[in-house]
Amino acid sequence: MITRTVRERTYTYSHCVGRLALAGEGFWSPMDVALAPGGIAYVISANYDASPSARVTKCSLGDEQGGQRVLLDFGAFGEDEGQFTRPTSLALDRQGRIYVADEWLNRVSVFDEGGDYLGSWGRQGSGEGDLLNPWGLAFDAGDDLWVADTGNNRVQKFSKDGRFLSAWASGGQGAGELDNPWGIAVDGEGDVYVADWRNARVQKFTQSGRCLMSFGAPGSGQGELVAPSGVAVDGEGDVYVVDWGAHRIQVYAPDGSHVTTFMGDARWLSQWGKQFVRANPDFLKARNKARTFEPEWRFFYPTGISVDPDGHIVVCDQQHHRVQVYVKEKDYVEPQFNL
Repeated sequence: MITRTVRERTYTYSHCVGRLALAGEGFWSPMDVALAPGGIAYVISANYDASPSARVTKCSLGDEQGGQRVLLDFGAFGEDEGQFTRPTSLALDRQGRIYVADEWLNRVSVFDEGGDYLGSWGRQGSGEGDLLNPWGLAFDAGDDLWVADTGNNRVQKFSKDGRFLSAWASGGQGAGELDNPWGIAVDGEGDVYVADWRNARVQKFTQSGRCLMSFGAPGSGQGELVAPSGVAVDGEGDVYVVDWGAHRIQVYAPDGSHVTTFMGDARWLSQWGKQFVRANPDFLKARNKARTFEPEWRFFYPTGISVDPDGHIVVCDQQHHRVQVYVKEKDYVEPQFNL
């Protein structure tokens, strides 16, 4: 168990889930993850060099003792209804329906909990309600869907049936402007956070698009960002930013101050990884010859991130074909010692 306590916050690395697989017990370049009650996760696989891997996997995350199970895979590579070409992100509405953005097809596809296709909406363009290479998706408390409209350097708000509601932002480097936005999140107050990829920052907006503050600054130092791809906000207002370009997660307090950095702590293979190695003696022999596994522990181009009300923080470790799971202790109390 790996635990760190910083500024009255305790984070514990729990375990990882996944391995390289085109189907079944594993992922192929997981891009995003969405969490449902009961320890259920939905994970997008979207390796662009092996397009047949495009799918969504519904699985149980389990814990460090095991319990990871694939419940179903759905979706497939293609341009027909219910298929994906370049799926980028996903989000869940209050009824548990799954919404998947496709940056190549410029649409959002909708599935039920059983993986059955329900419909899609979106068209390529730059007008109101049009999409151009959409990435991040996030629902707010009113069950409206926010979309990082990446190619148009803006954010759009839709009803969950695809009706256009509002849009704001434009391309640029100034406060409130965006340059290739990726991830998006909405906090409990309704404020919107956007991973502003090329500007190496995360910006916080009101729902009307007024910029409230910025997290991070360009660089590789403490609290700085290189190319942020994902963002999540927990119930206490702490902000988690996936820095794809620096292979790490930066954590910020609600006031924007830097709290800590996760570099990846997967020192043990996942349950599925162990099963695969045990079933393939040549892999086991090769691993026994390794001098160190530290590069395997760390994040390698992480992309999406999600948090849940129970303090689970789940990160898509893209090029290691897995998710890493951390837990934030919600009721941490500084220990007292009797001398």
